[in-house]
Amino acid sequence: MLSEKTIEIVKATAPVLEVKGKEITTYFYKTMFADHPELLNIFNHANQEKGRQQTALANTVYAAAKYIDQLEVLVPAVKQIGHKHRSLAVKPEHYPIVGEYLLKAIKEVLGEAATDDIINAWAEAYGVIAKVFIDVEAEMYKEASEQPGGWMDFKQFEVVDKKEESSVITSFYLKPKDGVKLPAYLPGQYITIQVEIPGEEYTLNRQYSLSAAPTHDDYYRISVKKEMEQKPEGKVSNYLHDHVNIGDTVEVSAPAGDFYLDMDSNKPVALISGGVGITPMMSMLETLAFEKSAQPVTFIHASRNEEVHPFKEDTKQLIEQLENGQAYVKYEHTDGYISKEFLKEVVHQDSICYVCGPVAFMEAMIRQLKEIGISDEQIRYEFFGPAVALQA
Repeated sequence: MLSEKTIEIVKATAPVLEVKGKEITTYFYKTMFADHPELLNIFNHANQEKGRQQTALANTVYAAAKYIDQLEVLVPAVKQIGHKHRSLAVKPEHYPIVGEYLLKAIKEVLGEAATDDIINAWAEAYGVIAKVFIDVEAEMYKEASEQPGGWMDFKQFEVVDKKEESSVITSFYLKPKDGVKLPAYLPGQYITIQVEIPGEEYTLNRQYSLSAAPTHDDYYRISVKKEMEQKPEGKVSNYLHDHVNIGDTVEVSAPAGDFYLDMDSNKPVALISGGVGITPMMSMLETLAFEKSAQPVTFIHASRNEEVHPFKEDTKQLIEQLENGQAYVKYEHTDGYISKEFLKEVVHQDSICYVCGPVAFMEAMIRQLKEIGISDEQIRYEFFGPAVALQA
């Protein structure tokens, strides 16, 4: 339990952290990695280079300061981050290291304004916040490892098939090398792939949505987009495309993520995706088809053109299996963008809307959904990368 004095001091620093947050987290990562380079085996280097991880952490630190007396407000964000941490094998022993360098960064950036009282208050607050994360993640580790077929951290999977879905997206079918049946997962969740790339000093981890329904208990399917060579976030994806083939081995962590199809809802469903954001939607659509769902299902996908559009035939076949399913495709080069008018025409007013794609796409879709009367509670979305604040 935090003292009143600590709560008062931490809340008083919130406005400063809102302004200086990214400066603090940038210094934090720089110094922590300099002293603990082994942590680079966990963190996504591309997100570091692009500044996304620094921004995400700054937002989290600011929210923690703002709601330090109402930590229950942070639970959804803690769970989202906890899923990512569990998938990357972040452990309790990492938290004291993070705390030490976060306090050093606050002191460095705030300078003389970082009094002993402020640093002591943040040290106490960090201990409480870290415990919230550790407890949530401990439950996730327990659930992942103790369910039938479950496992802790990473285990070896063999690539048993590799299939081109479009000019830029390829699917990889992965089977566990130990032959154990795979645990159930929720349609929309992701796995983490860990690879060692020749010439790279550290192991690299990337999350990929599972693109098939959880009805298959002997393999996982991920569908990976090949990125432009100069983009840092394409390093693992391009390595998979160019160098990982049938018979090769990759390390995989158990499925994770808080973006998934609500299987208990009978409300209409709208699956809205852009680009490679189609991958979790395919898992959801296949699940709805397998369940012979009677609820209205509207599948909307935006793609640059037909050449880069994956799963065309699969989508058509799955929609045909639904009692009340409709699929729409918008090609940017010929049809333009998905408009508010189009959404109003095809999305049921009481739909649960699932949105995934590039950040700008999600911002546009969520803003337009709200403009046609869809509430925040009806909208679910997934980030490929650290969660940032959407300007929707």
